[in-house]
Amino acid sequence: MKPRKIKEKIYRMGSVDWDRRLFDALIPLPDGTSYNAFLIEGSEKTVLIDTVDPLMVDELLAQLENVPKLDYVVSLHAEQDHSGSIPHVLSRYPDAKVISSPKAKGMLMDLLRIPEKSLVPVEDGETISLGDKTLQFIHTPWVHWPETMVAYLKEDKILFSCDFFGSHIATTDLYATDEARVYEAAKRYYAEIMMPFRSVIRKNMEKIASLDIATIAPSHGPIYARPSFIIDAHKDWIDGPAKNLVVLPYISMHNSTRQMVDFFVSSLVENGVSVEQFDLAVTDIGKLAMALVDAGTIVIGTPTVLAGPHPNVVYGAYLANVLRPKAKFLSIIGSYGWGGKTVEILAGMIPNLKVEVIEPVLAKGVPSEADFKALEKLAETIARKHREHGLK
Repeated sequence: MKPRKIKEKIYRMGSVDWDRRLFDALIPLPDGTSYNAFLIEGSEKTVLIDTVDPLMVDELLAQLENVPKLDYVVSLHAEQDHSGSIPHVLSRYPDAKVISSPKAKGMLMDLLRIPEKSLVPVEDGETISLGDKTLQFIHTPWVHWPETMVAYLKEDKILFSCDFFGSHIATTDLYATDEARVYEAAKRYYAEIMMPFRSVIRKNMEKIASLDIATIAPSHGPIYARPSFIIDAHKDWIDGPAKNLVVLPYISMHNSTRQMVDFFVSSLVENGVSVEQFDLAVTDIGKLAMALVDAGTIVIGTPTVLAGPHPNVVYGAYLANVLRPKAKFLSIIGSYGWGGKTVEILAGMIPNLKVEVIEPVLAKGVPSEADFKALEKLAETIARKHREHGLK
């Protein structure tokens, strides 16, 4: 990919990774991703904001071929996909200084062995002059590491937002033209890495609210020429009310739990409640994370394995606990053969969820008529509680 002009003397660089399908050996990337770097040529100083994943460093270095001098390399985030190629850039531009937050300074030394003499930490709100352009740095901790910050180019009203407002999409579009597609990818991105820190991210949203932003340029995904689109979406994901939605991750070994899930979902629908169900044997965890953003209630479906929940369900419960969605209620349904402590184990795994636990329904073996009636009652209870809390 060649450098692409955003405005006069401002370019999007970096790489589009069409083939990557897993991030951090954990997060599915069904649409690939991009590693965005940005070059700003001021009248006196030239700066590169972020780099690329080291696997793509040759592409970035080729883009820099006609750049005779770099005065600064800005590390908005110390993670490899943003800063991993900084040592390679410094090899070409040994006099360049690396600007980072104070907390990132030590991390860049530890993770990438960048020498301390090359590092220039900046305080929250500090500015540097490029001559005819001014960069302001704003600390945004826990988006999504403790050292992250954003950079604001005052004269051009561009917010270089790093992981803030990002999306994992491989696309030739420089700007977010297909907003429906970008919305889904950005929601997945928020759900997977931002949702656990939404209370801190709310404060970071407030910090940038006073800026006059015409363009948002994240480090993953397309650029936003209409900032309100992605800012309003984040406001809803962070502070919007939970919805009249049950998210139901489950697994079934011998069809007993699956019978309960099918009946329960039908009962919820009859009571006016929307449902998203996920078979944890095959599901994309990113889709599950997205659904949890809006869930009013989480219901976990599991058979009993060696006196406890199925291991896949344990993973699903752990995921929900670390993501900390804003759900109001939780329950458990499933089956067992001779006994166990499924409910106790799962309940002990979700201390981060500030939810009311509704009476679980566990069937011994194949669900009986009494079990189906209990599931019907559970569906009615959830619908009533959603109405009482105004979930729509």
